[in-house]
Amino acid sequence: MLAKVTFAALLSAMSLPALAAQCDVTVESNDAMQFNTKEIVVDKSCKEFTINLKHVGKLPKAAMGHNVVITKEADKQGVATDGMAAGLDKDYVKAGDSRVIAHTKVIGGGESTSVKFDASKLSAGEKYVFFCSFPGHWSIMTGTLKVGA
Repeated sequence: MLAKVTFAALLSAMSLPALAAQCDVTVESNDAMQFNTKEIVVDKSCKEFTINLKHVGKLPKAAMGHNVVITKEADKQGVATDGMAAGLDKDYVKAGDSRVIAHTKVIGGGESTSVKFDASKLSAGEKYVFFCSFPGHWSIMTGTLKVGA
């Protein structure tokens, strides 16, 4: 009997597909203007990628709001500057800004949000960044986004 169960388990395990790529990440932000990661890796097999943002602080979004904006590294400063002028009601992202690959809404302490984007917009050789575009945060709250293996 044990041999039958073991054989059935072995057959079942052999029929499992290879582990799927992880096509999402959770990034935490806090009241000290920090993300809990400096790098996001998007597996090249992902068709879509989701960034989940969780604000683990206590301050409201008007005082210490955070978002995640993805751009090419060369576009970061311009997107951040234009985002300041857009204001909180536009999540500090200029409407229709073609330099922005994806962005979440601005959230405050205790809130969460997410954004799903087409991963085919990313090229393996390009340098990408993610950052918070809340005024004064973009130079501190930043990291790299890479296309991985």
